[in-house]
Amino acid sequence: MIAFPEHPANEPWPTAQWHTSSPAPDVDTGALSAALRDIREAPPDDGVSLAVLAVHRGRLVAEQYGPETDVDTTLISWSMAKTMTQAVFGMLVGDGLIDIDAPAAVPEFVGTAKAAITVRHLLAMTSGLDFIEDYVDDSTSHCLDMLFGAGIDDHANYAASQRLLHAPGEVWNYSSGTTNILARLAGDVIGGGEAGMRAFLHHRLFAPLGMRSAVPKFDTAGTFVGSSYVYARARDFARFGYLYLRDGVFDEHRLLPPGWVNYVRTPVAVDPDPPQFGYGAQCWIWPDQPGSLAAHGYEGQYIVVVPERDLVVVHLGKVPADRRLALVMKLRRVINAFPVVGAAATGT
Repeated sequence: MIAFPEHPANEPWPTAQWHTSSPAPDVDTGALSAALRDIREAPPDDGVSLAVLAVHRGRLVAEQYGPETDVDTTLISWSMAKTMTQAVFGMLVGDGLIDIDAPAAVPEFVGTAKAAITVRHLLAMTSGLDFIEDYVDDSTSHCLDMLFGAGIDDHANYAASQRLLHAPGEVWNYSSGTTNILARLAGDVIGGGEAGMRAFLHHRLFAPLGMRSAVPKFDTAGTFVGSSYVYARARDFARFGYLYLRDGVFDEHRLLPPGWVNYVRTPVAVDPDPPQFGYGAQCWIWPDQPGSLAAHGYEGQYIVVVPERDLVVVHLGKVPADRRLALVMKLRRVINAFPVVGAAATGT
């Protein structure tokens, strides 16, 4: 597996602010500029790009914003929040408070076949629970019903109450409901209700990364909507990606336990829909970028972490589902403008 590059010596960590510069001489600046222009000047049918950032070797080397958006604008994460929920679990594992191979302590599972579902199953989206992840109003969608319909007040209860379709661990099914079950479980372990979870997110994740703009949202039951709702500036989303680029270390402090980032980027499934991204534990894997991991969100939100290139790329926007593949191809051009680090050393 591709090793994680170390933070450059004598380079300030971006906790307070990003060190900005022009791309390094070995970056294909012509290809980078052309890809960024094509994102910026996309035809109306392709949707709108609101922010694109590239962090290379610890420096912010490319940044552009869309209409009515600038460096201070907070934007929605959508499902990029799932990877933040996963980070919380990494910290709880490091604290010795969670065993991911133990049955998930979910009240709705007690006394049913669902009791065999482990935390690892939930993290990998292999719980076996029925959940249709669809974002079109005229289709059957547990996701829309959970967020805006019958489950609006208690997302986790809605998701945990769905029937078991498959034995846990047998079938991969991407599910926002699964992440909200995890978010409630994390809140139960942390304690203190909504206030306790807010404090944990702030003191253990957002503040250490310098994500001063980050605002998580909660449902009426007091559960963090870990499937969908963190608002932050683009540069702060890049800070979250940088934590993973540095194998869970930020500003010389280990926030995620050793081995956690390797675990979450180990593929358990491949999404059959183009462009056939791999899936690990509440994060995606770009098959053309060895060792990568990524947070994805509805409407074209991406935090792509590419250790082989010592790179984090962030895109935020409002891109229709049928134009997402075109955006991915442009982001691949952005990524490929940056060189592979050395001989792309491998490690564990």
